[in-house]
Amino acid sequence: MFANNIREIDAPELAQWVNDEDHKLRVIDVRQMQEIATGTVPGAEPLPLHTLPARIHELSSDEKLVIICRSGARSAQACMFLQQQGFSNVYNLKGGMIGWMQNGLSAHQPA
Repeated sequence: MFANNIREIDAPELAQWVNDEDHKLRVIDVRQMQEIATGTVPGAEPLPLHTLPARIHELSSDEKLVIICRSGARSAQACMFLQQQGFSNVYNLKGGMIGWMQNGLSAHQPA
């Protein structure tokens, strides 16, 4: 379904990464703000997909980035875009927030 060069992470693994304080990463939620308001991964930062090109300077290619959306499709687009811009440490949340919830993980209100 997606290009083979997009690295994916599943919800249980991301939950471990989020809870591991030694694991330096940023979780970026590319859904619309009204979608994010319904709940997101703990610590996720809102950055709607349509704003990504204008706000890419807010991200560092040195960081480990996990991109999330509702189902994994928009976040895959964001991952492809970031890779085209020279970002190499980018992961797509497989199944998106749907997968997160199906794994029994709780959604948090955005910060």
